[in-house]
Amino acid sequence: MRIVFFGTPQFAIPTLERLLSESRFEVVGVVTQPDKNRGRGNKLSPSPIKEVATAHQVPIWQPARIKKDPETIEALRQLTADIFVVVAYGQILSQEILDLPKSGCINVHGSLLPEYRGAAPIQRCVTDGVNRTGITTMLMDAGMDTGAMLLKYETSVSLWDNADRLATKLAIEGANLLIETLVDLDRITPTLQEHLAATSAPPIQKSEYTIDWTRSNISLHNRVRGFYPNCVTTFRAQPLKIMSTVPLGRDFQADLPPEMQQLIPELESLDLSSSVPGTVVKIAKGLGFIVQTGSGYLLIREVQLSGKRSQSGTDLVNGMRLAVGELLG
Repeated sequence: MRIVFFGTPQFAIPTLERLLSESRFEVVGVVTQPDKNRGRGNKLSPSPIKEVATAHQVPIWQPARIKKDPETIEALRQLTADIFVVVAYGQILSQEILDLPKSGCINVHGSLLPEYRGAAPIQRCVTDGVNRTGITTMLMDAGMDTGAMLLKYETSVSLWDNADRLATKLAIEGANLLIETLVDLDRITPTLQEHLAATSAPPIQKSEYTIDWTRSNISLHNRVRGFYPNCVTTFRAQPLKIMSTVPLGRDFQADLPPEMQQLIPELESLDLSSSVPGTVVKIAKGLGFIVQTGSGYLLIREVQLSGKRSQSGTDLVNGMRLAVGELLG
């Protein structure tokens, strides 16, 4: 089976590596996004997928806008591929491109379609606090993740999963599901999506990373783990990333270890009527520090000061002599 692979980020690597490792598949080309300036040095760097393709000496195309690039389209036509496999490529394919392979284009999407169509399905499902998600393989059409579904893999999402850990798991399962889909393609009956049940997962905007302490503790916790590791507030007029949190309250008590459960009655006994969201209300020895939110309390477990490595909330308390009454944000 001759395959052209479209993909860009780390999430797509397990699928490409599986295709490259199995003799029944021949990856005849890879299409990925152009090199971008990345990292602290802002150096021009290849995408993770380009690095894998280069290591395996697979021909690579990097059009800035593939729909407007006749040379790339003609090159893909000449490859006479059986299947195009698309995993988090980052550009929408035109109908002209979708019609090139003999057996169509298959997308590996990081949600249980028709839920979370769009660019950020994993991050959005975590920020929404859902308790289940998965992977869907589908036959692509010209719409945004609207094609007929082939196979699905479903998994639970815990209160402690962040988008990074969940993406790592789903990337591996997505590779497994893609192989199963290709092997059984002739025996799978595609299922049309229920478009009225669709939800969207639009690209994440940088402004969403700023923590609004007037939100509830569970909303903030979900955003911290969904946008990991990028949520940021201010501390003594300097940026402070919030990397890991725990919502404290009766609704979550059963999910907490004993040392955190005992914090809940202690907080309930405090007179915090005059404090505002963002206020540090308690230092939890060995655990971190607790901040009042718009509804409930949030234990801050891991943070990162600008230009520094991440550290525990306890280390920040000790190193910066953080005190009750200080205001974040």
